[in-house]
Amino acid sequence: MPFDIRQLRYAIAAADHGSFYRAARVLDVEQSTLSRNILKLERVVGNKIFNRSQAGVTMTLAGAQFIRAARPMVANAEKMVAMMRAAGQGRAGGLRIGHNSAISAGHLRATMLGWRAAHPDVEVDGLEADRGALLAGLDTGEIDIAILVGEANHADFRQASFWTERVMIALPDSHVLAGRETVHWTDLRGERFLLPAADPGPEIRDILLGRLMMAGAHPDIRMHQASRETILSVLGGGLGVSIICEGGTGARYPDVVYRPVLGEQGPAYIGYSGYWREDNCNPALRRFLAFVRDRHALSFDIP
Repeated sequence: MPFDIRQLRYAIAAADHGSFYRAARVLDVEQSTLSRNILKLERVVGNKIFNRSQAGVTMTLAGAQFIRAARPMVANAEKMVAMMRAAGQGRAGGLRIGHNSAISAGHLRATMLGWRAAHPDVEVDGLEADRGALLAGLDTGEIDIAILVGEANHADFRQASFWTERVMIALPDSHVLAGRETVHWTDLRGERFLLPAADPGPEIRDILLGRLMMAGAHPDIRMHQASRETILSVLGGGLGVSIICEGGTGARYPDVVYRPVLGEQGPAYIGYSGYWREDNCNPALRRFLAFVRDRHALSFDIP
């Protein structure tokens, strides 16, 4: 019959305290229970671990070697139990976050950093991809939550609006508008806009079309297969301007400046939403949703 971790724990306590009585009190068990389990342990290993006397117990030579080997076993077992409990409570384990926007600045970056600081034992894995790929990842369980620019109507997932960020114009520092603190939509009539075909380029294109056409302009929008970073790196050559979310302004490029865009009612904003599966049982996801809800004073329900 094999021994169990509880019996090892009893034996280690008896060795540390030199007494079955004192060990039982420390462990809050009956002395008879502790003594009986240690006796069973000795029968399993086929040798005495302790010499008993009226004064207490002392380890045999074989017992001292056994207890020395048992200590790391018990410590590792207790660590495993603590890890599993923490994972079950969402304080450890893993969380996979998908996003389709830059995180060099803005709320998404601050939220992820704040979560990591509050939950250092939870391994966070981020994935930047297009909206379609992220929704597919939710469907297959490859990611726990997708945080997307704008809104995507998808009946299969839970959805909640998370936060908004300012819309920013990226300009060559030689541009006539670069000297201003802010830029209005009406100032951008006649500009050539360079946007990535990948997310969130299409969302930003729709915003441009709506805003500038309302102002009576027909915007010149060029969608490129190049990345957001590549487009921003060539703006300094005077090829055009670009629109980005505030979350991308932490990255700096030669001869490029960022300015907030204003409309008639003030700064222009773009919304971010979270999407997750109702049947996702990852406790870390529920704790992350609660973290986002509390951090941004939101009111959505968490299953």
